[in-house]
Amino acid sequence: MFTGIVEERGVVRELGLTRLVVGCRTVNRDSDEGASVAVNGCCLTVVERADDYLSFDLSEETLRRTSFGRLVESDPVNLERPLTLSSRLGGHLVQGHVDGVGEVAAFEHAPDGARLMVAPPIDLSRYLVDKGSITIDGVSLTVAALQEGAFSVALIPHTLNATTLGSTRIGDPVNLEVDVIAKYVEALLRRGGT
Repeated sequence: MFTGIVEERGVVRELGLTRLVVGCRTVNRDSDEGASVAVNGCCLTVVERADDYLSFDLSEETLRRTSFGRLVESDPVNLERPLTLSSRLGGHLVQGHVDGVGEVAAFEHAPDGARLMVAPPIDLSRYLVDKGSITIDGVSLTVAALQEGAFSVALIPHTLNATTLGSTRIGDPVNLEVDVIAKYVEALLRRGGT
């Protein structure tokens, strides 16, 4: 379980069909082999650790459901270690299970930050509500507005500087995870609330 509060921007050192190597210096301190780390919002298992990088195996399913297939060497990625029982929950409950890949539809700078608009996959739209939680590339955000086929979020200067979202461009693919509570509510209603 994660919070969507990015701890570090790592850098892709190597990306193959089954392996991702990310340069980092903070999240690798206590991320031993077998530990979970959210990489752009996707929970991955550490398979190798060194002083300045972590390695992860990638499954066909992971490549199919995420934007990892579009990463190249030297791309930045958002990194977060999982919660502990004594952690503060600064963002929202994030599982690290990418629900789909959206596309950046607009990115507008403003004096107080920026506004990012994303076109989500159609099947995820039903989980989006005004002022609800959304995770974009592992960053916990609040839906600022909903439009036909898109939603927008406000990005403060800290988020722009501390995450990969500050270098986002129109057309970029982004990993999305909708609020897990919405998915549970839907499942309960589908079953008749019993």
